[in-house]
Amino acid sequence: MLVHEQLTSGTSLLDLRISNSNARPVVGHVLVLVHGLPRLVGMGRQAAGLLPELAEHVSNESGWLVATGTLSGVGGSTGTFSATKWREDLATILDRVAEGEPRVSLAGFGFGGSLALAVAANDERVRGVATFAAPAHLKAWCGSPKEIHRAVQISGVVGNESDLLAPDALYKDILDIDPTDAIAKLPPRRLLIGHGTDDIEVPASDARDLVAAADGRAELRLIQGAGHQLRADPRMVATLLGWLDRHR
Repeated sequence: MLVHEQLTSGTSLLDLRISNSNARPVVGHVLVLVHGLPRLVGMGRQAAGLLPELAEHVSNESGWLVATGTLSGVGGSTGTFSATKWREDLATILDRVAEGEPRVSLAGFGFGGSLALAVAANDERVRGVATFAAPAHLKAWCGSPKEIHRAVQISGVVGNESDLLAPDALYKDILDIDPTDAIAKLPPRRLLIGHGTDDIEVPASDARDLVAAADGRAELRLIQGAGHQLRADPRMVATLLGWLDRHR
């Protein structure tokens, strides 16, 4: 069963969907799915489009409670993207789903994976993190300050143009997230790094770099022939479900 809620995160109103298992006993764990930041025209608003369906499927197969929220500027959520704002949004979602002190894990896609690592590194409530197609090196992923600023504009995650940081400030704000530094702080918490071998947006070498930064204390799953979009790949889903099953 999928329940829709709205959360207040600063000046933003976030859409949150929470799925409870109808098919298996609840195991006392919560998984939060974290969407990425597409860089194509208009796609930012649809960044979380497939995640509610994925949340229901994963919840029913695993027995976990699975939540997915749309961060500022995405989908029906108000506000404007910045890395700092998205970190605050994810912390707000964690505050909601961690009520009653359940065991919480994060699974992030693309930039959402990098974000999940950064938030988990400073939040002991997070017991494990899975990333899929996450960039390890955000400087390379951003390109120049003008390039990432333009990408954010055209993707449509800007509620009010006056709220969007200037190119240099936006670039610095994103680079304040260091995925390799963050993942180094996470062991012995559980880590899964998934990546497509044919990803042309984020090279598979980034996945290996994340595992190396965790001193090898992370599971690495390379999905042969897969590109950057892994949310609907059944092999990714099977990989995630297997990790959750071992995470009980």
